[in-house]
Amino acid sequence: MSARPAAGTVLVVVPTYNEVANLQPVVARLRAAVPQADVLVVDDASPDGTGELADRLAAADSAVAVSHRPAKQGLGAAYRAGFDWGLARGYDVFVEMDADGSHRPEELPQLLAALADADLVIGSRWIRGGAVRNWPLRRRLLSRGGNAYARLMLGLPLRDVTAGFRAFRRGTLEGVRLDEVTSQGYCFQVDLAWRAVAAGCRVVEVPITFVEREHGVSKMDRAIVAEALWRVTAWGLTRRIGRR
Repeated sequence: MSARPAAGTVLVVVPTYNEVANLQPVVARLRAAVPQADVLVVDDASPDGTGELADRLAAADSAVAVSHRPAKQGLGAAYRAGFDWGLARGYDVFVEMDADGSHRPEELPQLLAALADADLVIGSRWIRGGAVRNWPLRRRLLSRGGNAYARLMLGLPLRDVTAGFRAFRRGTLEGVRLDEVTSQGYCFQVDLAWRAVAAGCRVVEVPITFVEREHGVSKMDRAIVAEALWRVTAWGLTRRIGRR
């Protein structure tokens, strides 16, 4: 892991696993879109050389740092490690962003602007003005259905609770008890949003255009869907029992 003091107040955490074809252009676009932000690449020992590429990017740009993890441990664990890294270094704003180009760095300024009146900002595909490009119908139905189920079970006033393009205030992350979060995949996103709402945080959604990756393979699989289904169901049932 590279060790250096924080140069700014915004840290963009970018988890990677086998993203060697996508990482460099995404980081370049990100640095152009929000020059004041620092970038932390959290690589899970990618066998395709993504970690080594990240090291070269960090060597060429002092605003880029890299955290190397010993094995593939999941999206949630990668974000928790990245958040802990940034919290220890005094960052005030934390951003989640995919490395595959599906989250357009050029839209990050609007998320950061919205954070002026919010504790958590979610880049939403499913509110007015949001869009998805190049997704098959089954993926659209899965995403919409999963979001509707989470809203119903958890009582969340959000249209895209599974979205992974987000900006947090430091205090929001400190208030959601990150050390207790064990969920992974899309369920990690649901978990953090639910915790933020339960803690009384102001959560807002801004429209984004989600673009399906052009290179590499999606990490979405049945295990991720199954985890989200059983965890959301368990949380929802616990919520209902508690209310009774």
